[in-house]
Formats: sequence, structure tokens, C-alpha cells
Amino acid sequence: EKGYETGEHAPGLKLGGCGAYKAAHHIIKTHAKVWHFYNNTWRREQRGMVGISLTSGWGEPVDPHSQTDRDAAERYIQFHLGWFANPIYRGDYPEVMKNYVGRKSAQQGLGTSRLPTFSVQEKTYIKGTSDFLGIGHFTTRYVLQKNFPFLQVSSYHTDHDLAELVDPNWPAPGPKWLYSVPWGFRRLLNFIKTQYGNPLIYVTENGVAETVQCPQLCDEWRIQYLKGYINEILKALNDGVNVKGYTAWSLLDKFEWNKGFSERFGLYHIDFKNKSKPRYPKASVDYYKKIISANGFPNPREVMS
Repeated sequence: EKGYETGEHAPGLKLGGCGAYKAAHHIIKTHAKVWHFYNNTWRREQRGMVGISLTSGWGEPVDPHSQTDRDAAERYIQFHLGWFANPIYRGDYPEVMKNYVGRKSAQQGLGTSRLPTFSVQEKTYIKGTSDFLGIGHFTTRYVLQKNFPFLQVSSYHTDHDLAELVDPNWPAPGPKWLYSVPWGFRRLLNFIKTQYGNPLIYVTENGVAETVQCPQLCDEWRIQYLKGYINEILKALNDGVNVKGYTAWSLLDKFEWNKGFSERFGLYHIDFKNKSKPRYPKASVDYYKKIISANGFPNPREVMS
């Protein structure tokens, strides 16, 4: 979406309303081709696994008693996670995506939907092409219904007819988009369990950045973030979600998309101004080491049910 719709990320194309859908379509078909190639050529010998890693926030209805808000929250998750996961686990794009993009394409006078379609053969070929699901997750939004006039320039963002809100009380230690909302992760994981037949899950990205330099390396907010989110994964495990592994994002401060070196997700601070790029452990390193060595919280009293 940022690479082919808004142009914020490489390759910087601004193909409003269709570019992101086309790019995703190719990604899904290519993923399936790679999975089948491995399955037919190497699996018997290597006994490895091929999956896909998808990043998604969680959408929570502003009013859980409002059907329109619940529907909007459902669209949020289907237009993010379902966009890629649904074809792989169920054989096609989510119905709500097909309906909304198709209807808006017709209103714009287009002969076909801006969301591409899979042939019957492609659906069969794509379905089931994941031995595990990698999940990147960082934050949550409250979601409510918002109608966008169809005369507007078409875009992925206006296709789902929803608005996103945040709670001002949510901690926001780093980038403007990243609020710490641990309970959203448990709900996302349970959604995956219900929607896609409880697949094997590896958490491939989960963490928080600071946008200001922390000279004392005292990233207490990262410790609280990791504690909250890992705790919610433990709750999801108790719910029966099939989470096999967890990876904090990230080991080192690094180049972060169009933000360059300004957003620091690392457990280790990197002095980018020094030619040799020395690395210094932040406070979160010691905390995360303890979690790894105990394969959980060292002190059971830290875990709140």
C-alpha cells in the first residue's frame, strides 16, 4: 500500500485505488508458486517448512453493541490480515473486500473491480500454501463506520468505509502510529485461530521504537511493552491458540523504511554517527534475556490473568 498506492515507500509508485491490489495479487500468487516448488522438490529431503509473514494491527469496534461498528472492525481486519491470509487459508479474497471494492468500482463506472480475481485453478493452487503463519503485530485501533463519497479519488483507504481512532490514554512511547495496546494481540491471535483453522503461528515482529535518543539507555517503556504483549500471547496460548515462537522486533537499531535511522526499534542502541557503529545494550536487553532464559516470565507474579 505504501509502495504502490501512496508512494511513501519504495518503489514510490502512486497508483491510487489499484496499485496495492495488483501488487498483493502478484505476491500471493508468487508465494503459492514458491510453496509448491519447495513442496515438490525439497520437502521430502529437507523436511522444512514454508510459510508467510503478515503484519496486521487489531481493529476493535468503538461501540461493541453497535452492529455497524462491529462490521467496520471486521472490515478493518479483513482489509489488512484477511487480504493475504484468506486466499492462502480459504482460497479467495474475503467476501467483504470483494463486495466493497467491487461496488465502489462499479460506482466509478469501471467495467471490472479494481480488486483482481483469481481463476478457479488459481484458488485451488493457492489454498493451503502455508505450513505456518508468521505474524507481525504492533498496535490496535478503535474502528467505526465512515462513509466516503464515491466521487472521491479511489484509494485502498477509502474502500473500506471506516475511521480509525485511538484512546488518548494508550501509551505512545515512539512513532505516532504505534500505541501500546497489549490486549489487542490476544484478540488478533484468537481471530486467526477461529478464522483460519488454528494454524501454527510464529510471531515474527513485535516491538516498539523510540523517536528520541535515550542517552541513559533506560528504555523502561519497551520493557513494559514487551511484558504486556508477551503476557497476552501467554493468555492466547491458554485460549488454545497454536503459537510456537516469538521474536522481538528488533535486535538492533536499524534503517527503518522512509524514517531512516530516526525510529529506533532495537534492544541494542547503535551509534550511527560513529564510523565503527558501536552497539550498546539498552535496559530491555537484560529484561529480555531473563524472559528467554526462563522461556516465560521469571517471576510468576508478574503475569496477570
